[in-house]
Amino acid sequence: MARRRRPDPAEGPQLAAIMDDAEEDVLAYMTFPKEHHAKLHSTNPIERLNGEIKRRTEVVGIFPNDDAIVRLVGAILLEQNDEWAVPRARYMTLETISQKSDDPLISLPAVAR
Repeated sequence: MARRRRPDPAEGPQLAAIMDDAEEDVLAYMTFPKEHHAKLHSTNPIERLNGEIKRRTEVVGIFPNDDAIVRLVGAILLEQNDEWAVPRARYMTLETISQKSDDPLISLPAVAR
């Protein structure tokens, strides 16, 4: 269990209950292998993708219709999917995830909340 400061009831009567309820979700990334921890809590790939979509849509300026926006953004997303699918560029490897999958203390729950 992670060490954390217990909230003072004076800070808010429901704060301790909220923190206790959220603890499992907040610490879920710790069930993955250590080498994945930094990558799991980071939103950098998503932020970079959002930036790329913004950059490429601003180049166009004004779109003639909604379908044109959907086509461009869809093409950007497909391009990014192809980049992420290449094994040399994988964000996480299946080999490092599967190393721990048989350990009941580290394996992920069967059903997510």
